[in-house]
This record gives sequence, structure tokens and C-alpha cells, in this order.
Amino acid sequence: MNSDKTVPGDLARQLATIGLRYLPDHLEDFVARATKGSWTAVQIVEEIARVEAQEKACRSLQSRIRQAQIGRVKPMADFDWGWPQKVNRTLVEDLFKLDFVRDFRNVILVGTQGLGKTMIAKNLAMAAVEKGHSALFVSASRIIADIGRQESAPARERRFRHYVKPAVLAIDELGYLSYDNAAADILFQIVNRRYEAKPIILTTNVSFREWSNVFPNAASASALVDRLTHHSHVVLIKGDSYRKHEAQMDRSARKEPMDPEA
Repeated sequence: MNSDKTVPGDLARQLATIGLRYLPDHLEDFVARATKGSWTAVQIVEEIARVEAQEKACRSLQSRIRQAQIGRVKPMADFDWGWPQKVNRTLVEDLFKLDFVRDFRNVILVGTQGLGKTMIAKNLAMAAVEKGHSALFVSASRIIADIGRQESAPARERRFRHYVKPAVLAIDELGYLSYDNAAADILFQIVNRRYEAKPIILTTNVSFREWSNVFPNAASASALVDRLTHHSHVVLIKGDSYRKHEAQMDRSARKEPMDPEA
């Protein structure tokens, strides 16, 4: 390649027109590297294929991350395994192999608030996204409100499909509120449509025997538990709230008086 030749000013636009994404924005650098390395025609084509494939993979990942709506993720490296009184660390770490996605097995994280259920769920969803799977992280209350406010059957069906479509659906904070029969039916529909086809990651602060308090008088409550727990990994976490512990440590470090009501 002759470095004395000027690259046409419209070449970048032409490359973008034919669908290339990396090369148009890095053309001068690419030409300089090819010239310095005295690349052959085959080497140039191979490098174009490599950088464009890399760019496509990066854009695909960023798109999946946006669609997953996971938000801020505190890495599992920061999880204090010594804090909970009970947690199956081996099981949790094995989940990050993502076999549950392939096997369509649900992951149910059970424990009181502040023990890291959401943290684990977010990290599992992000791990799935990074491995090329689609995912969606959403609270149980948001799903129920979203579908419940749809006024027509076609609109409701579109929203159901929205929650059924991702390869991994993470439903956060089931059990913090009580729901009526209609809400229970909404969740049952989603769980049933994904049953043995696509996994659900669920966080809940109540044991399964207490779900009758979450869905009082809902006929579908027992069927909901049955579908969720069949082919599932259940992670039980017991202990005191780590968030409360962190808040107390922070106040102590700043020498603020403790709240006697805390």
C-alpha cells in the first residue's frame, strides 16, 4: 500500500453505506497500520473482517445490556460470603456457569431483605447477557402494574410477549407487597408461558408456605409455586441485613450517633 496516496474523502461514507461500522471511524489509523506493516491484500481483508466482527459483537453486547435494564451492578467479588448465617456458596458459584439457562431451570433466591438476593440476581442476568443471551431485569410490581393497566386484550398480549421473549427473565422483590387475584393471574401467565422453555430468576423475601399471604384468596398461587419450583435451583439465604450493617458501619466511621429505633 502506498502511503503517499490520499484516501478519498468520501471513502468512509462509502464504507458506512455498505454496512461497515468500525472502519469508517478508524480509517486513517487502519491505513497507517496497514502501510507500516506492509500488509498483503489478504492480510488487509482478514483484519477488516476481524475488527468488524469485534465491533459487531461489542455493539450487540451494549444493545443487550440496554434492553436488559439491569442498572447498576455491584460485582460478586464484593459479596461478603462470611456475613450470611446460611448460604450455599457452591451452588451460587455454580449458577454462574449458566447451565440453568441451557437446562431451562429457574433460580429462586429466598431470604429477608438486605442479604444480597438482588445483587446475585443482577450478576446472573449480566453474566447471561455477556454470554450472548437476551435478558430482562424487572420488579414483580412493575410487571403487574404494566400488564394490569393495559385496556385491551391485544395490548395485554403484547406486554405478555415482552416478558416472555427474553432468554432470561429476572423478577425482583416478589413478596414485599400483597396482590389480588388479577395480579396473581398475571404472574402465573408469565411463569406458565416460560415453563420448561425459558428460565426465570426470582428474588423473594418470603418462604413458599407464606405465599398465601402475598396472594390471599388467589386460586393460582399454588399453581404458581408449583411451576416455579419444578426444575429449579432454590438458594436460601439467612442472616441479618448486610445493608443495615453497612449503614451502621458508615455512621460509626463518621462518628454519627446511632438511631435507637434502627
